[in-house]
Amino acid sequence: MKMHQLAASERPREKLLRDGPESLSTVEVLAIILGTGTRAKSVMELAGEVLALDERGLRYLAECSPEDLKEVSGLGDAKVCLLMAALELGKRLSCLPAEERVRIRNPEDIANLFLERLRYETKEHFKCLLINARGEILEEREVSVGDLTSSPSHPREVFSPAVRRSAGSVAFVHNHPSGDPAPSDADIDSTKRLVEVGKLLGIPVIDHIIIGDGSYVSMKSLGYIT
Repeated sequence: MKMHQLAASERPREKLLRDGPESLSTVEVLAIILGTGTRAKSVMELAGEVLALDERGLRYLAECSPEDLKEVSGLGDAKVCLLMAALELGKRLSCLPAEERVRIRNPEDIANLFLERLRYETKEHFKCLLINARGEILEEREVSVGDLTSSPSHPREVFSPAVRRSAGSVAFVHNHPSGDPAPSDADIDSTKRLVEVGKLLGIPVIDHIIIGDGSYVSMKSLGYIT
């Protein structure tokens, strides 16, 4: 089947942009790297033939020479170079030393990361920390930036990255430009809503830190997160 015959939602590039690269099959990843097919076969068919060169699949491709890849009809020098460059990039990435991640043990660990960064902001920034099963921060996401008094935080925007990254838990941080970190009624309500959504998704909320001018409040310490 030619690429244009696929439903737009099923085309590899559209899937990647919509759902992230982890949503793609190996054939779809190869198809994106190859870019185009030939008159005789679609790029998906071409990618399938590349992957089927040997029963070892990707492990075999990692050891291939340009001549090995050219056994697939439709692979010229340009496409062979694209494949080999992508494989080499993967090898180099796998050789990098493990990144040292920040581990969260208590509210102070979170607060220390943001006290100086957020205390002088004139707008309210709402951030989400994606945390793995070992309590390490996988990623920091800025969910929204609001006006002087509020920053909207819809659960959809908050939890979508956590689902895509398979986070074990999340923590939230936002600042009060007024300098007073005391939670407002809106802060309490939004925290409770996010905690409930997290329970439904199986991604617990471990804390929600509010940053003021040189001080902070932990919603967990106040009893709003159990």
